[in-house]
Amino acid sequence: MGTSESKRVLTSSATAIAETIRSGELSSRRAVEIHIEQIQRVNPTINAVVRERFDDALAEADQADEDLKTKNPSELPAFHGVPCTIKECFGLTGMPQSSGAVKRKGVIAYEDATAVKRLREAGAIPMGVTNTSELCLWMESNNYVYGRTNNAYDPKRTVGGSSGGEGAIISAGASPFGLGSDIGGSIRMPAFFNGVFGHKPTGGLVPGTGQHPCAENEALRFLTTGPLCRRAEDLMPLLRVMAGPDGVDTGCFEMPLGDPDEVDLNGLRYLNLRGFKRYPVHSSLKRRQELMVDLFKRRGCKVIDIDIPEFSQAFEVWSAMMGEASDTPFVELMGDGDPVNAAAELGKWLVGQSEHTAMASLLGLAEKLVDLLPGYRTKLIELGHTLKARVTEMLDDDGIMFLPSYTSPAPKHNVPFWNQLRLRSDYAYTAILNVIEVPVTQVPLGMDRLKLPLGIQVAAGHGQDHMTIAVAKMLEHEFGGWQPPKLSGL
Repeated sequence: MGTSESKRVLTSSATAIAETIRSGELSSRRAVEIHIEQIQRVNPTINAVVRERFDDALAEADQADEDLKTKNPSELPAFHGVPCTIKECFGLTGMPQSSGAVKRKGVIAYEDATAVKRLREAGAIPMGVTNTSELCLWMESNNYVYGRTNNAYDPKRTVGGSSGGEGAIISAGASPFGLGSDIGGSIRMPAFFNGVFGHKPTGGLVPGTGQHPCAENEALRFLTTGPLCRRAEDLMPLLRVMAGPDGVDTGCFEMPLGDPDEVDLNGLRYLNLRGFKRYPVHSSLKRRQELMVDLFKRRGCKVIDIDIPEFSQAFEVWSAMMGEASDTPFVELMGDGDPVNAAAELGKWLVGQSEHTAMASLLGLAEKLVDLLPGYRTKLIELGHTLKARVTEMLDDDGIMFLPSYTSPAPKHNVPFWNQLRLRSDYAYTAILNVIEVPVTQVPLGMDRLKLPLGIQVAAGHGQDHMTIAVAKMLEHEFGGWQPPKLSGL
């Protein structure tokens, strides 16, 4: 038991780890110890885990091992004794829940969020909480409570947001899976930039209860809770654990889940969307998408190139529909109940005196600008409903849509911020799918010449989560899936 054991555990799926624990080949304590050691190895560089609970995790692992002595292994839950991590915006009893907001520094969760509770009931053992963007509404995980999270493939590059801490720590081999949330790409961008798997469920499938901030009204279905993991085989078991109404989240409803292993991949229709005209895609991503499409064609699958010109307004549509659904202004969230002056905060930021990130203040300003154009917003909302109906019809119950995850592999820190100032909202590729409410799996597709992850979004019709996951499992087999960064030592 040593280096070879550690490497095997740190590259295994959560499902495989659970099997070795149930068989007695590996103790839960050892599984947790190995992952804690890896967190301690990589976290000083990437700053992904922002508060640990190692002692509690080890105690819970010891209890899991004791339970194995007295219970039939077949009676144990799916992830019995398996370590994991949780995005800091979710309630995890006794752990901080600031969501990167200085005014919430010191807030401690007094109960588990619904998804966290269900994961723990399934046997998972949280080792700590991971970093987010300020109030989870920007694509870089950086805030004035915990600082910036760095990419394990190149620490000068972003991990994405807002589930960036999850993407980074899983990528570095230090957690088999984690819990994330996604209202504009916050699971998929971190999964993409960090070369792991992420799944944004169908809107309304998994309750978001117990996270901060939480969505309101129709946006309860735009905000999705889902898994990030290093192996595709974990996606559906994790989704099954978390899915279903909790009686609190009014946007959540009962929905049957299919089996990825029963999907006839050759019987599906594949719709290939190469990009949005307004947001050109890097050549490395184009080439990899073409290579993937050629693979499906060689398998005898029907692949149809499509274009949806209205997707060039994807960011504006998403923003308008989000604003329409929300009763609580973002500036009020910034002040944790007391509205702040976003313009004043931006001015204070310029001289290093604000407790808010520049992007948070800009989002607060943008919110007011949209309110000045009610007619334009109404047109965008109408377009959003039209697009939702059209895409739903296109996908039906047998369609898969491929589309880029972003315009490039992981950019360097702050590049997305400066792009936003130039009105380049490259995360339009992910955001538009939240308001259409379809399931989407982010799938790694190998590496570029700089050893940065490449990938693709795989979408399907409402309730067809098992189909996107089935495609993800096939692509993992063909392209190798997650490839550990050099930093991980794996």
